[in-house]
Amino acid sequence: MSNELNAFFDRVRPAIEDTLEQLLPSESASPVQIHKAMRYSTLGAGKRIRPCLCVAAFTAYRNDWKPILRVASAVELIHSYSLIHDDLPAMDDDDLRRGKPSCHKQFGEAIAILAGDALLTLAFEVLSGSKDFTADRVLRVISMLGRAAGTCGGMIAGQVMDLEAEGAPVSADQLQNIHRSKTGALIGASVWTGAYLGGASDSDLETIAGFCDRIGLAFQVIDDILDAIGGKDRDQEKATYPALHGLEKSRTIAHHLMEDAKQVISPLGTRGQLLVDFCDYLDNRTH
Repeated sequence: MSNELNAFFDRVRPAIEDTLEQLLPSESASPVQIHKAMRYSTLGAGKRIRPCLCVAAFTAYRNDWKPILRVASAVELIHSYSLIHDDLPAMDDDDLRRGKPSCHKQFGEAIAILAGDALLTLAFEVLSGSKDFTADRVLRVISMLGRAAGTCGGMIAGQVMDLEAEGAPVSADQLQNIHRSKTGALIGASVWTGAYLGGASDSDLETIAGFCDRIGLAFQVIDDILDAIGGKDRDQEKATYPALHGLEKSRTIAHHLMEDAKQVISPLGTRGQLLVDFCDYLDNRTH
């Protein structure tokens, strides 16, 4: 990881954590159990990749990144909701998340479902209440993030396709569609949102959209590789890149996606340096 990116993480992650702490209802607020579950699943863990990407894209256009913190934190709330629901017995049936019992193991399945629902709802409440940007920009971001989380090429679409692919042969194109929707859509929307609210020009937003497409897909390919190394998906017959292509070819695919992303973002010059550094950081996670 570059020194600049490391310093960026060190500055931004605590700020995201503080913002999430403020946005989430207190554990003592009624109904207590749901608020405990929301905080349990959101605070104190995770790499905060999505909000950090949002902030990084924003800083390409504005030096003061404090105004984007609430929006970036709302992105993390959406991500946290998706993890709770992904872990449910009806979905991936995972007992652990980030080294501790998953939400449904800790609080029961009903509260876990409601905690996920509540985090998604809170995210859009936070976004709609943003006072740092004009109403038309906030509305466009709400639309973009809603689509990235939804059924038309978003997270839910990806999860449905992933469920339908379990135990069945999938083509390379099908697998790419699953990953672009399930993970790539929100990753890409995080970057686009930061750049858009930062004031990126239409031409820059087109450039960033191309970057988002590549980095979003690469991120899930890398997750597949890490899961394969850890043995996570072998018994579940999941549709993954290592299962379809093998580990080494998957690493090559991820690397080429990252190199393409860096090439696409190159017209931004020094403004896009943090995003380039992110590519190298993610690429290095494959080994």
